[in-house]
Amino acid sequence: METFFRYNWMVREQWYKWCEEIPEEELLKPRTGGVGGILKTLFHIADVEWSWIMVMEGKPDFQEDFARYSSLQKVRELDAKFRPEVEDFVLAWHEGLERNVFVDERSDGSVVTDAWGEIMRHVIAHEIHHTGQLSVWARELGKQPPSANVIGKGLADSLPGLRN
Repeated sequence: METFFRYNWMVREQWYKWCEEIPEEELLKPRTGGVGGILKTLFHIADVEWSWIMVMEGKPDFQEDFARYSSLQKVRELDAKFRPEVEDFVLAWHEGLERNVFVDERSDGSVVTDAWGEIMRHVIAHEIHHTGQLSVWARELGKQPPSANVIGKGLADSLPGLRN
């Protein structure tokens, strides 16, 4: 679990760096697909990651509007504010949490239950899905997106028992 969260964080940082070279109007420009634009998508990725962790822990969820974070610096600051809590949860993850049950009582009165392991994998896949959209938009701008390749990022170096 930790390896893919680290992968997502690494790639997200690469996207932030990529954004530094793009005019702000392009980062804010509405686009087809996703949540509507490059910066809004990065905001959404950080928000969803943190929100799921918070609800699994029974803590209040984040209910901020993107309009308050509509600059690269503000999105990065928000992500940096969220990251320690998310990282603590990810680093404390163990097999025993896999089948913990999250009960989602929806506004229509229905109830959905999900296993924590399934939610964690959803959070990972959610970010990977959106970075694919970012890659399409990058190419539309004539720019090379950060590599989505897991290989070569040094993620295996921290795995126990791996010899170099």
